[in-house]
Amino acid sequence: MSSAKKAPPASDPASASEPLISFSADHLANQFLIAMPGMVDPNFAGSVIYLFEHTERGAMGLVVNRPTELDLATLFDKIELKLEIAPLLEQPVYFGGPVQVERGFVLHESSPSPSYSSSLIIPGGLTMTTSKDVLEDVAIGNGPRKFLMTLGYAGWSAGQLEEEITLNGWMNVPLSCQQMINIIFDTPSSQRYEKAMSHLGFDPSHLSGEAGHA
Repeated sequence: MSSAKKAPPASDPASASEPLISFSADHLANQFLIAMPGMVDPNFAGSVIYLFEHTERGAMGLVVNRPTELDLATLFDKIELKLEIAPLLEQPVYFGGPVQVERGFVLHESSPSPSYSSSLIIPGGLTMTTSKDVLEDVAIGNGPRKFLMTLGYAGWSAGQLEEEITLNGWMNVPLSCQQMINIIFDTPSSQRYEKAMSHLGFDPSHLSGEAGHA
């Protein structure tokens, strides 16, 4: 299985200095991608990805079920922010994907009036923020109530994701915003794959790793 790679520079979520507010995300955006048994790339085997953009230029998303050994307390210390909110100190930082692993991406609930300097609002879904101001708010207790911090993201060039789906590498799972919030923020990371898969109505162990569709 080919691995996801960097999306075209024009779609780079960490490169914009202006707010990244998108109302044109279509196709598979605001859906989960679930890695199928045929996915052999170690970056993505067994992963659940929240896709926040999918256009003719490519696709981008965040892996939401791969916690790292780094916790928020250590990360905040590295970026010189003081985090003293006890429940958050040991919350893990996630591996969001193999692209720009030195950059932080915060996936969080959307609010009626976005207040961060660089956010991508996914219509009908969540918000992805790349600017430090969201972490500054988290540090003082004014940040999003539910959020997931990742380092790196997953990116596909034009047509690459469609090809990988055709080769049985991924299955897309459209869910309501509340269902996605429940899986990403309220379900233990070790159970998110099975929880997302359960909405398809069959046992993932019955899936074939071979390409092709019935």
